[in-house]
Amino acid sequence: MTRSKQEFYEYIEKSEGPPIVAYWSEGEATGEYSQETHRYDWHSHVRGQFWCVESGLVHIHTARGSWLLPPHRAGWMPPGEMHTVTLNGVMSGWGVFLTPEISRCLPDHPCVIGTSPLLRELVRRASSWAWNPELDERQERLMAVLLDEMRGSTHEPLHLPMPLDRRLLRIARAVLEQPQDNRSLEDWATWAGLSPRTLSRLFRTETQLSFAQWRQQARLSKGLEQLADGMPVASVADGLGYASTSAFIAMFRRCFGHPPARYFGQRSAA
Repeated sequence: MTRSKQEFYEYIEKSEGPPIVAYWSEGEATGEYSQETHRYDWHSHVRGQFWCVESGLVHIHTARGSWLLPPHRAGWMPPGEMHTVTLNGVMSGWGVFLTPEISRCLPDHPCVIGTSPLLRELVRRASSWAWNPELDERQERLMAVLLDEMRGSTHEPLHLPMPLDRRLLRIARAVLEQPQDNRSLEDWATWAGLSPRTLSRLFRTETQLSFAQWRQQARLSKGLEQLADGMPVASVADGLGYASTSAFIAMFRRCFGHPPARYFGQRSAA
């Protein structure tokens, strides 16, 4: 990409032009993205955004909850979806911006998916078209395959839904601020001024998770951020309230299929 970043940002915020605009910045983790942590306040994009992190960790907040994007996973953000972004660690990656019309064939909500070697190479190829005003027939066919790969990718459990009830929201925020707090459901209910039965029922209704499942997901989300920042596994486990490092690793493996070291080092291949 020979033009400036500012020109590229202005280019992708237009609904007219080519249906897909791809970029490739693997190994270019420099400038603003080399900072340890960088935050972007509430904003949205005209185009749908699909991107993969090769290094670092992206934490996204929307009105629906929060999503984590660790290395070698791809995120999808629909057009017009308001969100904030926090970047942890040295960032590099690749992705595409799709017009609202093309985006209709993809989910209408943010999500995290795995990537495949084919998807990766298709985006690499498409990045050479970035400034083309329109696509030729061959490029249109490649774009169709790329969209098929995106639609067929497996969704990953990296979403933390937030409750709406003000009492549950108070509990959720307290857990996120102090994930090592091991108070029981009964204790949290008393603290928030509702019965344990009501807390349990409302949490499942509003988040589709039990309170225990939600707290586990919240802890793992925090753990992913800390691991991406280079914190030792033992320190992460202790800070999250796990009885031992092995207990944290076992829980991490059950949720994500791999222990922490392998999770951050592997490339999804399906």
